[in-house]
Amino acid sequence: MNAPAPASLNNAQMEAVHHLHGPCLVLAGAGSGKTRVIVHKIARLLGSGLEAKQIAAITFTNKAAAEMRERAKQLIGGKAARELAVSTFHSLGVRMLRTDGTRIGLKANFSILDSDDVLGVMREAGGTTDAALARRWQWAISLWKNQGLNAETAEAAATTADEQVAARVMRLYQERLAAFQAVDFDDLITLPLALLQRDAEARAKWQATFRHVLVDEYQDTNAVQYELLKALVGERAMFTAVGDDDQSIYGWRGATIENLKKLPQDFPQLKVIPLEQNYRSTGHILRAANAVIAKNPKIFEKKLWSEFGDGEPVRLQENDSEEHEAERAVSRIQSLRGNDGRNKFSDFAILYRANHQARVIEQKLRAAQIPYKVSGGQSYFDRAEIKDLCAWLRLLVNQDDDPAFLRAATTPKRGIGHTTLAALGEFASKWKISLFEALFSPSLNTVLKGKAVEALQQFGREVSDLEHRARHTQGAEEAKALLMGWLKDIQYEQHLFDGEDSEKLAAARWGNVLDFVDWIAKRCGGQINQEAGATFETERQTVLQVAQTIAVIISLAEREGDQDVVTLSTLHASKGLEWPHVVLVGVNEGLLPFQSGSENAEAMTPERLEEERRLMYVGITRARSTLVVSTLRRRKKGREMVQAVPSRFIAEMKLSEQVSKEDPRERLKKLRDAMAAKNAATPPPAA
Repeated sequence: MNAPAPASLNNAQMEAVHHLHGPCLVLAGAGSGKTRVIVHKIARLLGSGLEAKQIAAITFTNKAAAEMRERAKQLIGGKAARELAVSTFHSLGVRMLRTDGTRIGLKANFSILDSDDVLGVMREAGGTTDAALARRWQWAISLWKNQGLNAETAEAAATTADEQVAARVMRLYQERLAAFQAVDFDDLITLPLALLQRDAEARAKWQATFRHVLVDEYQDTNAVQYELLKALVGERAMFTAVGDDDQSIYGWRGATIENLKKLPQDFPQLKVIPLEQNYRSTGHILRAANAVIAKNPKIFEKKLWSEFGDGEPVRLQENDSEEHEAERAVSRIQSLRGNDGRNKFSDFAILYRANHQARVIEQKLRAAQIPYKVSGGQSYFDRAEIKDLCAWLRLLVNQDDDPAFLRAATTPKRGIGHTTLAALGEFASKWKISLFEALFSPSLNTVLKGKAVEALQQFGREVSDLEHRARHTQGAEEAKALLMGWLKDIQYEQHLFDGEDSEKLAAARWGNVLDFVDWIAKRCGGQINQEAGATFETERQTVLQVAQTIAVIISLAEREGDQDVVTLSTLHASKGLEWPHVVLVGVNEGLLPFQSGSENAEAMTPERLEEERRLMYVGITRARSTLVVSTLRRRKKGREMVQAVPSRFIAEMKLSEQVSKEDPRERLKKLRDAMAAKNAATPPPAA
């Protein structure tokens, strides 16, 4: 199910590639080969006389930009590909500001603040120590900037007291950025736009620099990015926008589908070319996707189709609870992989609407010893509190693990500061020994004072003592007692509550720690596992043996490159990706479409519902061969189990037109039972 061969672009793709004079909108449906169209159009533009450096190809992530450049390299050669201006909007903004930022008052060596830096400046500007409040200001100000508003226009548009306060903070925040000669991420779009709008000479220069502009994922542009595109292309309007109104799912971060509506108004000569042939999915999957998205109002008409045949019907799976749902998702992976390993783990994805849904799925995958990665969210082992504890456990296994040493020695704080660690590091480097080994060197006191040496050696003794006990402790109850005693000794629970502004968030992090302790304890006690219909019990292990397993899991997770692992992903993070087998979980009202605790079905605006429907469409179209849509009869809401209602999107998929939602195995069993009952009731023939 790959894209067509180089010589076999379909008619719509050929039309898009050869439209060189004037603005063009390519409506690229899911799996329709949009990247292929972009790189072939770049080649066509080069053939028409443009130089590579006169072509700008803009996308939304560095990864997508790197992939586009690599694809172009294969088609047009390395030299031309290197000269192309392939970048994200933000990277292009940096280039423009480094070149011409002095025209709008920036120094050439201005600083770019990351999110944490911004939060610090925001707290100072607003005069608060409340990190949560500063984050809300940060989010509001970012959205205003993406809409093209400054502090003055934001304050005029503010409708609530909170918004008015945020607008006043925005003014103070911008004053500080100017004083620091710094910009934030959003400024990398707003300031280049200001440059082009205010400075005719700079505008003419950049319009002459880029003779044709291609924009990928155009439906994800915000208001300021659209204005920047208009300013870059000017009256010549030589551009190609590639996007899909059915995949516009980032309204919450400023992207607006209005940009698609504006194109034919601002550029009356716009050529619209729909790409409807799908090179990814089977017929049943595409019909389900088309049926869902048909409920949304259309800007441009298109309908996906493919030549792959119907394939397997989309399966609807009803589950009693989140745990039951996770177990069945894991069972499906085990079943489809088969004993002959005909499918790799990387052929599977489990998709969900919200990050919190991953937790129980991760638990079941770990219990089944299935490797996985979390995309678009935080993996269990990526959580700060789990990383803290894993650092200690890694150090038990390998005392030469310097990164683990640094984290464990400072979490929780124990009077070992950065100055002490820097001196220890220089000492260890000089004598070519590990940090842990350096702790007990007789000459350590030549570089550190007695108090610092005592703090370090006390830490070393704690690690050695824990390693000894971990080596000799096995069994679930004993392991749990050891770990809980250790956490109490290092006052880890208090550390979490001291470090969080929100008591609720601290409690959630402590809950993750308790889950981690339970997971280790179960492995120490031996587990009852079920796989492929067989039941077996693993051997009891010591805490140190389990720690060795964790070290392996983490080292695998940190390796670069493709891995043979199941993908867990939010629907937002899954866009642009595809898998042979997809399970879409939690397809219930309140989850998909998503509603917060303060909302009800009536409160959801039509615009929000349309975006949630587009998110469902994205999820469906990630699947190539098989798709399971999984729904709950009951689900957790807070601490309670509540009745769950299937998502309205399930009815819109019209699955009844494909196949009954009943499990085929259950249907076969019923048929056999009915035949057996009929045979039993039928009298034997007369002799």
